[in-house]
Amino acid sequence: MAGKAVEKRGQAVVTKVDPRDEPSAEWGWHGRFPKATRLMALFSAIVMFAMLIGNHHGRTEDVWLIGLGVGIIVLLLIDLRRRRTAWRR
Repeated sequence: MAGKAVEKRGQAVVTKVDPRDEPSAEWGWHGRFPKATRLMALFSAIVMFAMLIGNHHGRTEDVWLIGLGVGIIVLLLIDLRRRRTAWRR
């Protein structure tokens, strides 16, 4: 039984990522959360627009909130276009 454990320990995990670049590849997991990232970006944009409702005396805050919200949405649209045309490249 100890022989099998030694054999398994001797086998190297083959990954496409160099463990020197990404330390997480050494212990077996290396990935991203693309759907969750997009959902959180959309949620952040909605929160930016929801923060427009409040007791603002000046409009400086509103300009920043609208600019950041629109910027996030533009980045999401660019990402959407890039994903749809990725197979053409």
